[in-house]
Amino acid sequence: MSKVKKMRAISQDVLGGPEVLKLVEMERPAPRPNEVLVRVRAAGVNPTDWKHRADGRMLGKPPFVLGWDVSGVIEETGIGVALFTPGDEVFGLLPYPFGHGSHAEYVTGPARAFTLKPSAIDHIQAGALPTASLTAWQALVELAELRAGQRVLIHAAAGGVGHTAVQIAKAQGAYVIGTASAGKHDFLRELGVDEAVDYRTTDFTEAVRDVDVVLDTIGGDTSVRSLRVVRPGGLVVSILPVGPDEFYTDAGQFGVRAARMLVDADHYGMKAIADLVEAGRLRATIARTFPLAEAAKAHAISEMGRTSGKLVLVVD
Repeated sequence: MSKVKKMRAISQDVLGGPEVLKLVEMERPAPRPNEVLVRVRAAGVNPTDWKHRADGRMLGKPPFVLGWDVSGVIEETGIGVALFTPGDEVFGLLPYPFGHGSHAEYVTGPARAFTLKPSAIDHIQAGALPTASLTAWQALVELAELRAGQRVLIHAAAGGVGHTAVQIAKAQGAYVIGTASAGKHDFLRELGVDEAVDYRTTDFTEAVRDVDVVLDTIGGDTSVRSLRVVRPGGLVVSILPVGPDEFYTDAGQFGVRAARMLVDADHYGMKAIADLVEAGRLRATIARTFPLAEAAKAHAISEMGRTSGKLVLVVD
C-alpha cells in the first residue's frame, strides 16, 4: 500500500473559462468496498469536460475535479475487489456524470468500470478511448444493434466520438457515411469511411438517403433533420441528452425511431473495446497531448471544436 497521502489535481472553485482551472494539491482518495484506487497515467479531455467547467451542467457548483477517461495502474483495491490486484494496468470510464475526477494523479472508481489495458497500446492511447469508444459502442452496437450490410450516417465523423464510431461501425461490417469539412475527408477515408459529406457545402438531407442508423454527435436541429434520411423503422441516436421536442414527435410522423442517450460505465463494454483494440480494429487518433498542469490549454483547444481525434492529459 502506498504511503503517499497527497496528490496533484486540476480543480476549479468557480465556473467559467479555461483560466478557472488550477493545479492544486489535495488529499488522495481511498478506495471504498468494490472500488479501486488508480494511479493515473493518462486521461482524455472531452467536450463534456469544458461544458461542465463552464456551466456546471449536471454537477452543479464547484469545487470539483473533472475527467472521466482514465488509463493507469491499480494502486490499491477496496474490500471485495476480485477482478484486479495492485500493479495491474487498466483503463475505463468513471461512472458518468457523477464519478468524475480523473484529471489528477490518483482517482477511485468502481472496479467494474475498468478492464485490463490492452498490451497492444500505451497509456496515452488507452486514456483517449473510454468515453468516445464506449459511447459509440453503446449507441451503435448495444442500442442500434448495427449489423453487417447496414448503412450508418455518423455526424462529425472526424471528432472524438465520431472517429471511434467509424471504426466500430466498420468492425460490425456496416457501410459508413461520415460528415466533416472537406479538409478532413482524407482522414475519414483512412478510418474506413465509404462516403464523406462536406457539411459546409452540402446539405446532408439531400445527399444521404435510406440509412438504417444515424449517430448524431452534434445535437440541436441536426438530430431532427437526421430523421429525414432514415428508412422506415430505422433509428437516430443522439448522444446529446437534451434537445428539441420535435426529435420525438417528428420521428413518429416519419415512422422512424429516436433515442437520446448518455454513456454509462460498463466493464463488459470496455472489454469489448479492448478486444477490438487487440484485434487491430480500433485505435484512437491522438491530436495532441498535454502535461497535467496544462489542462487549461487542452480545454481551450477542445472548446474550439476543430480537433480531429483526441486530446489527452499525460500524468507523470
